[in-house]
Amino acid sequence: MYGVQLDQLAALLGLTARQARALTARWAGRGLAESAVLSPGPPWTWLTRTGLQACGARYAAAPPALPRLAHIRATTAVRLAVQVVPGYADGGAHWRSERRLRSRLGGRLGSRDHLPDAELHWPDTAPVPWAGECWAIEVELTAKTASRTTAIMRELLSRTGDYGCLAAEARVAGQPSRHARAVYLCAPGAAGTVRRARDALGSLAGRIEVRDLPADAYLPPASQRMVLPASTARAAPVT
Repeated sequence: MYGVQLDQLAALLGLTARQARALTARWAGRGLAESAVLSPGPPWTWLTRTGLQACGARYAAAPPALPRLAHIRATTAVRLAVQVVPGYADGGAHWRSERRLRSRLGGRLGSRDHLPDAELHWPDTAPVPWAGECWAIEVELTAKTASRTTAIMRELLSRTGDYGCLAAEARVAGQPSRHARAVYLCAPGAAGTVRRARDALGSLAGRIEVRDLPADAYLPPASQRMVLPASTARAAPVT
């Protein structure tokens, strides 16, 4: 992920607020991460170049983009919620972040192309009915036009190649779709448009799921100071 707020980091690692603060301070002291208040709510933490190298990641080191903080938080909340779904850890499921997808493209995303907010991969051995599927994950805080949303849905469901493949391999007639389904996690103001867009797909509509965003997906109002909980949920792996 591009960055994470302190309460989400605490939830991820099963730490108290104090422990999470101490951990980020240790990372910062070793030059592995930086931390700052970038938005309402708890501070944000992101990896430095040294931290990325320690993790074996080749992303460019930079703080999370200010205009995208609300979306980054919402996407992180979705990821945390998914990773406690029964069968995720036991079945070896894998969350492939937008950052990872974008790095595979190497700046080759066309101006008219669309990159999902994440992919969720379920291995063939996962103990769930949807084993073997790859899902496109879309986080919708604000509504696009219904026509634009329908076009994105068609693009996601028609893609056959991995991101970063040759353009000729992205959509090949007769090949199985890369995304068995597209799952939209929506804020209340965006859900109606997403459902209308789905209904316009005809026979493809059954491969689109529309769900509510988790309650903790939103940045608090600018006037509200968020208080971190004394204890948090169980840990889940990050890749």
